[in-house]
Amino acid sequence: MGVSVALPMSASISTPAVQILDRDAALMLRVRDGDTAAFAQLLDRHRNPLVGFMYRMVQDQGVAEELAQEVFLRVYRSRSTYEPTAKFATWMFRMATNLALNWLRDHKSEKGCESLDEAIVEGVGRQVPDRAPNTEERMVAESQLHEVRRAVEMLPEKQRAAVLMHKYHELEYSQIARTLDCSESAVKSLLFRAYERLRNRLAHLDGNRQV
Repeated sequence: MGVSVALPMSASISTPAVQILDRDAALMLRVRDGDTAAFAQLLDRHRNPLVGFMYRMVQDQGVAEELAQEVFLRVYRSRSTYEPTAKFATWMFRMATNLALNWLRDHKSEKGCESLDEAIVEGVGRQVPDRAPNTEERMVAESQLHEVRRAVEMLPEKQRAAVLMHKYHELEYSQIARTLDCSESAVKSLLFRAYERLRNRLAHLDGNRQV
């Protein structure tokens, strides 16, 4: 993700300037002005990543799609008051994270959860062999992948959200801080504790793996 640029309070914000900094913010300004085609572009750009984020948080595909739809509804309903004071993705993920955390708190007793998808293994730094893996190697890799998924699922909710935004969506510390409504130092602490938990839980895999 790009670096969020904060404009001085006295600066006037024009649509061309915002387009240079953040294409999504420029689209959202057009939505604010009544351009429904711009909103369709935002949906196309963000629907799959947002559903993926929600799924990794709530671990239920149907719920993830419903929550993502609710996020977009809130984005659209907020169009008249939208101001590009932060990156659009930061603003959207703040809504998404709050919805996901609220859903998780309301459904703590319902633990019929599915695993995270394969993308989480990016944070483990697997070695990719030059040749195709044999059956035994594939079985070992699948077993390790399952352990990584389960380890992330077991993280506390805010740690899991921070890891997903950091690893999957490459948000900056400042963006994650705005999303979780905390300081950057608190985000770094969340991530440190999360990765330490994952390292400890996955230490038996092999010495070359890093989370």
